[in-house]
Amino acid sequence: MRSELELTPIAKGDSADGPQYLMLRDQIAIGIEMGKLVPGSKLPSERQFQGDSGAARGTIREALFQLEAEGLIYRRDRSGWYVSPPAVTYNPTRWSGFMTYVAEQGRTPGTETLSKDLVPAPPAVADIFRTAPGTPLYNLHRRRSIDGRAVLVERIIVDPAMAPGLVEHSLDGSLTQILTGEYGHTVVRNRVDMRPCALVKFAADALGVKPGTPGLLVVRTSIDANGRVVEYDQEYWRHDAIRVHVDLDVRG
Repeated sequence: MRSELELTPIAKGDSADGPQYLMLRDQIAIGIEMGKLVPGSKLPSERQFQGDSGAARGTIREALFQLEAEGLIYRRDRSGWYVSPPAVTYNPTRWSGFMTYVAEQGRTPGTETLSKDLVPAPPAVADIFRTAPGTPLYNLHRRRSIDGRAVLVERIIVDPAMAPGLVEHSLDGSLTQILTGEYGHTVVRNRVDMRPCALVKFAADALGVKPGTPGLLVVRTSIDANGRVVEYDQEYWRHDAIRVHVDLDVRG
């Protein structure tokens, strides 16, 4: 897709309007806001930016890194820079599952199981499940995508006592539906912790980005009416792919 972005040459040295890289950042951001660079479109190469703006290569990279940190653009490994698609809205108070809430927003969800194993529970995880350290628990690794773009990698822990034979099922769909339909589990409470993070190597590799890329870590513990943990989930998101939204009724 051809870019309609037109850049104003950047004067040498900082000016009253700020550092060069911020001036270039503003021009690109306005181009995105005005629709001259549409979601999913490829940005000009750094060499093209250099020719159009007259800025140094280092200045261009600083501007691009700033836009990446803001979630406006992202890198594809060995391919270049692209305008970020609209973020999907995530409501942590629901237990509807990724496949459901992404589809509800008119997007196409995808799930790929990377591994599914039975592993001894480390002390911290054993404490969450109220079991003894070393107890075998299901450890599931999955990569999830929106409209064909990988946006998160997750590690899910499930107690085999709650879902015997779980790994015999195809997990390339909704785990929520399996736990509900096959095992009769209903979640009544979600405990969710979220914090910004730098994507660690295993998550970055799975998402095709460099380690240290900005991310969002979502840790969710789903609990049933009897106080049992149905699943414990650690999700490493691309930070530009998710928008957290909670609608609370504060009337007494």
